[in-house]
Parts: sequence; C-alpha cells; structure tokens
Amino acid sequence: MKNSHLSWQGTLSLLLCLVALPALPLLAADAATPISSGTTFVIFILIASAAAISFMNLSATLSAAILFFAAHAAAWLLLAGISGNEGNALASFFILLAAAWLLAWRCVSILSTIRVHSTADSYTLRLLIPAIFGVWIIIIWEAVTRGAGVPFILLPPPSAIGARIAGSISILWTDVQQTIFRSVLIGYTIGCASGFIVAILADRFTFLRRGLLPIGNLVSALPIIGVAPIMVMWFGFDWQSKAAVVVVMTFFPMLVNTVAGLAAAGNIERDLMRTYASNYWQTLLKLRLPAAAPFIFNALKINSTLALIGAIVAEFFGTPMSGMGFRISTENGRLNLDMVWAEIAVAAVAGSVFYGIVAIIERMATFWHPSIRSGQT
Repeated sequence: MKNSHLSWQGTLSLLLCLVALPALPLLAADAATPISSGTTFVIFILIASAAAISFMNLSATLSAAILFFAAHAAAWLLLAGISGNEGNALASFFILLAAAWLLAWRCVSILSTIRVHSTADSYTLRLLIPAIFGVWIIIIWEAVTRGAGVPFILLPPPSAIGARIAGSISILWTDVQQTIFRSVLIGYTIGCASGFIVAILADRFTFLRRGLLPIGNLVSALPIIGVAPIMVMWFGFDWQSKAAVVVVMTFFPMLVNTVAGLAAAGNIERDLMRTYASNYWQTLLKLRLPAAAPFIFNALKINSTLALIGAIVAEFFGTPMSGMGFRISTENGRLNLDMVWAEIAVAAVAGSVFYGIVAIIERMATFWHPSIRSGQT
C-alpha cells in the first residue's frame, strides 16, 4: 500500500463504471445516431484506466495531467454522442458523466496540493483550478439539458447560448458600450471617489461621522427598484440616470469601509507619529491611509459587482434602444431565452474581469500587507 494513493473519487468512479455496465446502452433504442460500441468502450477505458492510474505512486503533476485528459476526453465523447439525440440519454449516460466528473474532482484536488516556486506557475495554478470548475459546470449543464431533453424555453444549453453570442457580437458590443462603458464606469468612478472624499471629511470632523453613517445605513437599505424609477425621472432615459443609480449604490459601501479602515491603525503607531510631531494630514497620508488600504479595496471589489447589477436593473425602468438590461427585458418578453442568457453570460464575464482588475491592482498596491504576503507561495 505504500506505492498507492487511494482516493474516494477514484474508487467511486470505478464503482460507477461497474454500475453503468448492466445499464447499457447509453442512448435509447430510437435515437437517430446511436453511440457505437467502440466509442462506449473507449469511454469506459478512459475513465477506468485513469482512476486506476491515479492510485499509483506517480508525481502529482503527471497524475493530474492523466486525470485531466481522461475526464475531459470522456466528457467530450459523451457530449458528441448526445448531439442530435436530445432527450434520448439513458441512466448509463449520466452515470458515466458522473464518473468523469469525479476524475476531474480528483484532478483539482491534486492540483491544489502542488507547491510551486515560481510566480508564473503560481498564477497558472490559480487560473487552472477555477477554470476546471467552470468548464465542468458548462459540461454538466450541456449534458443535462440535451440528454434529458429540457425544453429550450426553460433552460437553453450552453452551446446554443455560445452560438447566439457568436451571431450577435455587434448587438452585444453596443449593449456593453451603453451599460458598462457609460453607466457603470462613470457611476462607479463618481460613487467611489465621492464616498472616499466624504469618508476623509467624516474622519476629520466628528459631527459628520456621527451624522452621516446612520444615514448611510438607511440609504444603503433602499431597494434599487424604488430608486431606479426616481433617477430616471430626474436624469432622463439615457445613461445619466443609470450612472446616478450606480453612484447611490457605490457611495455608502465606500464611505463605511473607508471610515472603518481609517480607524484600523493601532494606538502604538499613532503615538509614534505624534512623537515625530506629525500633524493630522501627515499621519493620514503616511499611516492611516496605508492601514486602510485593504478596507478601501474591499469596498472597490464589492462596488465592482454592485455597479453592474445596479446599471442593469435600472435599465428595466427606461432606457434608449440599447443596453444590457434593456435587451434582457425585451428579449425575455419575446421568449428569446438564448439572447437573454447571452446577455447574462456577457455581464458575468464583464463583472468577473472588472473584479479581477481591481484585485490585481490591490495586490500591486498592498503587496506589503500580511493578508497578501501570507497567500504567496
């Protein structure tokens, strides 16, 4: 047993292969293009051999590579077999899909234990592990919707959504320009900047801090569906009203987090600055703002998602003939669910990129902070 590395994922994957054998074939008898016995045999071999090899005393990198290839090759063969046979998948199809998913799970578990020494390898692992998770969400989504014959109006498969994205690039780009490049970025910048400035003033003047923070808690609890129509009436139907909603949503998270961050500097450090005869602004710039940087970046990351949500929801209440919220509302009324999901996918990607950019800037600006240094390998 010293030369083996047993895992419950690999063991269960082998057991699922045994369970799938008496449940063959993979597709119903009336399927238009049944999966051949040769393809079925290859799927079984890929899953069973990879699970068995993962028990051997191999290097983590080699074991993860074998599991990665086998899991995704088996999933690709299963998805290729269901194409044109929607709604004809039998129990054995889903059992083998679950076995391949367990191999991918084992692959991720091995990758998470690898310790690297170079920055490039570290970033590669940080991207690869969540990428495998995301890919398998799409694989399972595709397999279930096509294999079980889920009605298109309830949940279109990712392949249909991808085809709609590829065929609607110009429309999606126009919507991105209207919603993200105008409403989100402008509102995000104004909201975060004004929240930061007011937080500095509230820290300097006690009466502002005691008066503004309770109001901030009140305003932050206002429902967006109540604020958005008012902003549309005040600022019109174009992007200005959407940016105003984003300002309202991002102002108070920045205010509250910055005020809390400015209070994070310890008394010992403040006493040291006093011994240097530092005035308020010198202490603020050289001690308290650096100490508050993690709080400020937390607010920026929170606001990066709030801004996108606020702009999209605000567009439901009046907008020109473009915008992500406008498109979602309009196409949903027409039951063009693939276009609705295409807009949702683009919004998710844009929000993730926005969040990632802020997170990268945070690591560059606060590399000295223990929360950053402790995560480095």
